[in-house]
Amino acid sequence: MLRVVYEAVDHIECGKLADISEQRGGTRVRVVRGLEVEDYVRALNEEMARFLDQSSWFQLWRDEVISRSGGTIQLSVIFTIHDLDPGVYVEIHETKGLVDIRTERTATVEQFVRAVNPAIKQFLAGKQWFQLWQGEIVDMDSPEIAH
Repeated sequence: MLRVVYEAVDHIECGKLADISEQRGGTRVRVVRGLEVEDYVRALNEEMARFLDQSSWFQLWRDEVISRSGGTIQLSVIFTIHDLDPGVYVEIHETKGLVDIRTERTATVEQFVRAVNPAIKQFLAGKQWFQLWQGEIVDMDSPEIAH
């Protein structure tokens, strides 16, 4: 089972505005409360680039595996600011090698987190992603392991 969970937090070590950590089958993304959308989107983009450079997540695009390194397309996940429909705080758009997590320009960190978690869960349910964790391929059909 794959999971990505976003959390609004009061503080992150080292004065960071966002932080991403990984474990088998999942990723935790923390964002500091009270930030302006421009600030948390910038922090998320910086952290996501760092995370993808160091992790082993892959996109299955039709019959092709897309990764951060190698191949003609480099895997990217970006956060962008948009004018979304009223009451919509997050939309996820995916193409080959790119995931665009569109964020409403008025969204607080808390609104973003509340909206992105169910959107990410639905997104991963599409079974186009897997993680290579210590030699094991983990996808949506992998069993969860008790910690």
